[in-house]
Amino acid sequence: MPASSGAHGEADATERKNGRNETASTDATLNARAKSPKSSGPRKWIYALVAAIAVIAIIVAIVVSRGKTAADGAGEAKADTITIGLKLAPASLDIRHQSGSAIEQVLIGNVYEALLSRDSDNNVQPGIAKSWDISKDGKTYTFHLNKNMRFSNGDKLDADDVAWSINQLKEKQYYNANQVESLDKAEAVDSDTVRLTLSAPDSNLLWYLTGRPGLVFDRNAKYSAKTEAVGSGPYTVESFDPASKMVLKANAKYWGSAHKPVTEHAVLKFINDDNAAVNALKSGDVDVLSPVNATLAKSLDTNTYRVSAADGSDKFVLAFNCANSKLKDKRIRQAIRYGINHKEIIASRGNVDYALGGPIPSVDPGYEDLTSLYPYNVDKAKQLMKEAGYSTDNPLKLTLTYANTYGTELGDQLKSQLAKIGIYLKINYVEFSTWLQDVHANGDYELSLVDHAESHDFYKWTTPDYYFHYDGKQAQELYAKALKATDEKQSADYLKQAAKAVSEDAPADWLFGYRVTVACNRNVQGFPGKLSQTVLPLWRISKTK
Repeated sequence: MPASSGAHGEADATERKNGRNETASTDATLNARAKSPKSSGPRKWIYALVAAIAVIAIIVAIVVSRGKTAADGAGEAKADTITIGLKLAPASLDIRHQSGSAIEQVLIGNVYEALLSRDSDNNVQPGIAKSWDISKDGKTYTFHLNKNMRFSNGDKLDADDVAWSINQLKEKQYYNANQVESLDKAEAVDSDTVRLTLSAPDSNLLWYLTGRPGLVFDRNAKYSAKTEAVGSGPYTVESFDPASKMVLKANAKYWGSAHKPVTEHAVLKFINDDNAAVNALKSGDVDVLSPVNATLAKSLDTNTYRVSAADGSDKFVLAFNCANSKLKDKRIRQAIRYGINHKEIIASRGNVDYALGGPIPSVDPGYEDLTSLYPYNVDKAKQLMKEAGYSTDNPLKLTLTYANTYGTELGDQLKSQLAKIGIYLKINYVEFSTWLQDVHANGDYELSLVDHAESHDFYKWTTPDYYFHYDGKQAQELYAKALKATDEKQSADYLKQAAKAVSEDAPADWLFGYRVTVACNRNVQGFPGKLSQTVLPLWRISKTK
């Protein structure tokens, strides 16, 4: 399965060229070749000469007016800084150890690069490798690397760095090493070729190599990974404060041409309060909000801002701790699912999100609408609670622990809805860093709520020691078959069956598929319309002055 050659795949070349009609030419030499009727006589010759001079004058005026922006085709000068408001901040820059999607969003493809990349349609594209081949048995992958690559410190990047990085991931079990369990080893065949050997076929491997498992690090660099970064991407980290912002600067030693930054500085401001974020956009403190509260976005002047929403990989998950003595009872978990009015929740958020019903989002292989498995039914929920020994007069007490970055409304709605079926819900709002430690790392909770933004993350439902503590044998068996399938359709069919098995067991409720609403000032170009929570190509984004 060879891939297209080139340093990087271009996901949206039309958008990247700012909407210019590429069939028209502003090249004077081409215009000069345009055919015209033959003329005779001095007067006609003079008229022709005057017309030619006029054409040349117009062309010169166009060239002068575009002189400073010829690279992007726009008629206005570009600003040297773009400022983007994000909701979540990475706790540190140590991408080999730090969990969470926030760190992936800002670093992957911008500061660090992976063996492969992905575009805003969630498709695998070339990255550090320009092409690759897969053996017929699906166990050997050969990657052909770009030439003359360098890290931001000037060190050369070659196959030894790639092989070392992937082997270190496996050896030291860096974050997401479990995504590539079937990978035995990586070898540098020569300076421009890397071979990966698997113990069994893995239909997800290429996609995972666009993320943390595929990241390439400088094996000789010395730096503090929590506060500094040495990568090969188009940007370097100039400063980082998880409480306020990150400043990225164009990498002067960047090896690539296709992903060369349009804007010198990218400032990422972390604003977790929805109202404060919208005020920052209106005041000009930020140029883009990703995400923006869908309801608050309605107050934005459409003459000044573009507001859009699209399906992504985000899944708002109400997780049940399946190891908890109360929640081991499947009837309790099922009752909670029947007792949640998803339409009401979605409507309160501006009617932008979509009902999901299962663990696979619409942009991933294996997606199926599973909302019919647990439709809103208070009577059925009450009956299940009664069978488990609870009622509105004798409620079950549960605690919902989630990060205060998501606001209080969701917790309040769930508390109100579940009270109707005999559950008293105590809400425990915590800092996101506390959630990562207590819930995600230690599994110390009863119910929790989080936006799982990652794509292709079904494996979490087949990992019993993940914080869900869900041990579904049927799902594990079906997922194993999906990985081994070398046919994409067959793999997706197994994934569908596995997702349905998980949803039926009710180890969580999928409140909604989160459609990320983005608001951009109209002087901003190149911001991705989809998947900006996980794929944020800062090198494409620019702003006119």
